[in-house]
Amino acid sequence: MKFGVVVFPGSNCDQDLIEVLSTYSDQTVEKLWHKDSDLKGCTHIFLPGGFSYGDYLRSGAIAKLSPVMDAVAEHAANGGFVMGICNGFQILCESGLLPGALLRNTSMKFICQNVHLTPGNTELAITKSLEMGQAIEVPIAHGEGRFYCDEQTLAKLEANGQVVFRYCSPEGELGDQHNPNGSLNHIAGICNAGKNVFGMMPHPERCATDFLRNLDGRSVFDGLLA
Repeated sequence: MKFGVVVFPGSNCDQDLIEVLSTYSDQTVEKLWHKDSDLKGCTHIFLPGGFSYGDYLRSGAIAKLSPVMDAVAEHAANGGFVMGICNGFQILCESGLLPGALLRNTSMKFICQNVHLTPGNTELAITKSLEMGQAIEVPIAHGEGRFYCDEQTLAKLEANGQVVFRYCSPEGELGDQHNPNGSLNHIAGICNAGKNVFGMMPHPERCATDFLRNLDGRSVFDGLLA
């Protein structure tokens, strides 16, 4: 295994990811600049959170044109692991590597708070260490995190087990009062049909070391690193 963390102008969670991946594995972690045209032999690619290109056009819309994304798309098409967190999720949707889109929060405000997540499928690379109905506490920090797609796409996501995480209560229960941004079906993260490309709005890398007295996010990495 060799991990690659893509860095765009405006990425601000790249070092957080590198710290987590380096702490819990002895594998090489490579920084991939957005202008790189290859992935330098990395087997697992991560797109971190932040504000790529300042989100001046639309979150992820400019980043999808970066040279590195051609290599990421080829890697994904060949079954390679790709994971986007927050802005990384937005980039994957803009690139067509994941279905749907991330719209403005229903509150029309930037939200920065801890939320609870429950897995939608525990047979995926990033949910293997969790149980159905289990809730983990993970922070969010976004203004455009409301997942949206058409009815046909939503039906496919649900039927194919492509919903990775949903927003929930501390007890793992669903409800509109626990949906911080108004996402369809409380969706906080999804994967592609091949289940090798993942996107989620919450930040597990921000709660995977003991600096903030919360290790819930580590569970997202445990199955993968195992």
